[in-house]
Amino acid sequence: MTSIWWIKRDLRLDDNAALGAASADGPVVPVFVVDPIFLKHSGIPRLQFLFGTLRELDARMGGALVIRVGDPATEIAAVAQAVGAKTVFAHRDFVPYGQSRDIKVAASLQSIGVHFVGADSPYVVDPGTIRKDDGTPVRVFTPFFKRWQQVSWNSSPSYAPQWSNTTSLGVALPEIATTHAVLPGVGQGAARERWNEWSSHGLEEYKEARNMPGVDGTSMMSPYLRFGVVHPRQLITDLPGHSGADVFRSEIAWREFYADVLFHRPDSMWKNLQTKMDILPVDTDAAAQQRFAAWCEARTGYPIVDAGMRQMLAIGWMHNRVRMIVASFLVKDLHVPWQWGARFFMKQLVDGDIASNNHGWQWTAGTGTDASPYFRVFNPFGQSAKFDPTGDYLRYWIPEISDLDNEHIHAPWTLGLLAPTNYPAPLVDHAVEREEALARYKAVSGK
Repeated sequence: MTSIWWIKRDLRLDDNAALGAASADGPVVPVFVVDPIFLKHSGIPRLQFLFGTLRELDARMGGALVIRVGDPATEIAAVAQAVGAKTVFAHRDFVPYGQSRDIKVAASLQSIGVHFVGADSPYVVDPGTIRKDDGTPVRVFTPFFKRWQQVSWNSSPSYAPQWSNTTSLGVALPEIATTHAVLPGVGQGAARERWNEWSSHGLEEYKEARNMPGVDGTSMMSPYLRFGVVHPRQLITDLPGHSGADVFRSEIAWREFYADVLFHRPDSMWKNLQTKMDILPVDTDAAAQQRFAAWCEARTGYPIVDAGMRQMLAIGWMHNRVRMIVASFLVKDLHVPWQWGARFFMKQLVDGDIASNNHGWQWTAGTGTDASPYFRVFNPFGQSAKFDPTGDYLRYWIPEISDLDNEHIHAPWTLGLLAPTNYPAPLVDHAVEREEALARYKAVSGK
């Protein structure tokens, strides 16, 4: 009996329970629906990476992939009717839009007598699974991580799909504008090559090196995890037994913790998780918009901030430590709403994941899962000097200041008249804005 594998965030042929379940029923029709809503909210780099990955996946399937464009509730039902499928298998989704979309797809299929079966998810442990002994959500990462490690899981067994020849039902991928961004390699082969190469030298030093943007200290697997080119349990299975691997495991758990938080509090996607922070004053006037534009265009005059923004604009990815620095600068030096930065990131990042992105921003803004964040204001000069001491990261992304010595490259303005003329002066005075941020946060927190 022919079944449909509806591909969503599982663009791989290995360790894929939805594909495995579909394969057990007989011939498989693999379908990916390009949702106009996804097109609307995704930047060109993310679309280029996705479309390239789809083409690579199609090649691995011998050209069997069926592409449709439109409302998934309409398109999946249409393909099911056309091929006479009685079951559609797909990964379960846990983000607010994904859940509502899947409910509509299931209802549309039910109306024509087709079953919708959810199998597996993009996570090692499904959001909503880990709870306290009284059944309530675990709201703090450390106890969440302890329970997360205790949940047993299994990889999906091997299978040999029989692809159904139905490509005539598909259409071409939409045309998108070109970009000069240099994106990660696409597909399972590129993901596995990167993981094998990096883990052989980077895992052991990961605990310290992950904070150093000037070295190859992070796996850069986030784009592949975002689209399910690899499953996180595939990476965990490869981890050896040392402290670097333990920290990497905890980073996977952070991703799943934020997904769990969003599952329980879908309103926190764009609203403060800590509602008491709703009264925190933020700037949204014309001057704030101009400062925000300078931040977006890497014109703040703070090298570590501008280097991070240039990296994201150039390759659709930014080092995680630098993400925290540029986020802190936006919300605590420029005092604009965290939602502005979160939306900009989601447009630019290839690995843009709504739960990790938005709750990461809330963590930095002091409105999220951290209980006492008001005093945490990253000093861009101090962070730069600490984590990029030789200035290698800054020199790569800001060649205008590459000739400066290791001390002044982090704060070119301190050279006075000798400062480079082709790099902007600081947009604001960090010391002044830090005190302003603390005053605002203390007024809300009462501390």
